[in-house]
Amino acid sequence: MSILDDAQAALDTGPLCDACLGRLFADRSFGLTNAERGHALRVTLALDADEPFEADEDCWVCEGESDRVDWWAEQAATAVRGYEFATYQVGTKVPPLFEENDALLREDVGLDEEAGEALKTELNREVGKRIGRLTDTEVEFGRPDVQFTLDVATDEVDVQVNSAFVYGRYRKLQRDIPQTKWPCNDCNGTGLWQGQPCEGCDGTGYRYDESVEQLTAPVVTEAMEGEAATFHGAGREDVDALMLESGRPFVIEVADPHVRDVDTAALERDVNEFADGKVEVEGLRLATHDMVERVKELDASKTYRMDVEFDDPVTAEALQAALDDLEGATIEQDTPQRVAHRRADLTRTRGVYAASGELVDDRHADIRIHGEGGLYVKELVSSDEGRTEPSLAGLLGVGAVVTALDVVDVEGEDEPFATEEFFRE
Repeated sequence: MSILDDAQAALDTGPLCDACLGRLFADRSFGLTNAERGHALRVTLALDADEPFEADEDCWVCEGESDRVDWWAEQAATAVRGYEFATYQVGTKVPPLFEENDALLREDVGLDEEAGEALKTELNREVGKRIGRLTDTEVEFGRPDVQFTLDVATDEVDVQVNSAFVYGRYRKLQRDIPQTKWPCNDCNGTGLWQGQPCEGCDGTGYRYDESVEQLTAPVVTEAMEGEAATFHGAGREDVDALMLESGRPFVIEVADPHVRDVDTAALERDVNEFADGKVEVEGLRLATHDMVERVKELDASKTYRMDVEFDDPVTAEALQAALDDLEGATIEQDTPQRVAHRRADLTRTRGVYAASGELVDDRHADIRIHGEGGLYVKELVSSDEGRTEPSLAGLLGVGAVVTALDVVDVEGEDEPFATEEFFRE
């Protein structure tokens, strides 16, 4: 059958709007909207008819929903007033009755059930085009700034405002500051113990008063007028360790941001002022959602500087020989005793890329280790009662302990900041 024959068969099923008529043939003609296509078919058929054409008002398939695309777009645009965004996507929830009507129409005409275009697909596109014009934004089918869902059954527009992301590197310049909030173990973060303020955290709910997260994320959240923020780091250093020199990559994810296009140079200054010398950030840039996994999965090697104390005197020659043995060595480490309560009891194999150092006096040394990600350097020094082999203490035959630890470099072969696709312009 020809398109005109199918179109006539469709019109014979009952009153159809132009859009529902045109949707049947969306995959058989191009360059027109469904409403334009349906109107053209209706006019063509009317010219060939014995009686003059009269437009039908009530469509039995969509019940007039195809004529409400402007209303839906206006509702959506109103719902995001006060939000700054550049990209969006539209989805539609269509009542089962409309889907059944769609199927019945195709069956009555003798068309395949997949022929043409579904009502919700048309609404997504037509409402979406109008939203773009009203808000001066662009559709994005990956992860847009805003997701609109039209619920035809309830006449409601659900709006999901996706998070905004800021990437950078941080240096931690004071010890005893964790990377993220650390809930108190005694009260499970509630701040209360048996109805009284918890003595372990003075009622704060946190084991430490401050964290890198608490010294940075609030400023970013305020700048973006967001609801809350989540801190994502490329690994983490020990609480008592400094993070120096190049810094550690991180991403701050801001939920429900009203502002996205922030001045990152000014934001960087504001964060550093707020952190008051305890933490410094640099290289802040607006990032995409993909940067979160990119940073969290960064396979980075790390360079550490350590103050080491020995139980007995050590000679410079013995220290150098032990460091030479460690350089290039493959280290087997059972899960350290200090983290066994929160880590699986496994044996890990990690490499030492470089090892250097010198004595400060015969009982103290300044040691520098460049190792594979996941290497426990404190245990590389102490041996952790033989759970790390080889170790500096084992090679020297002298007890050794790290008294101060600094992370001075975090470096991956494929750094996130080297790939422009993970940043927003």
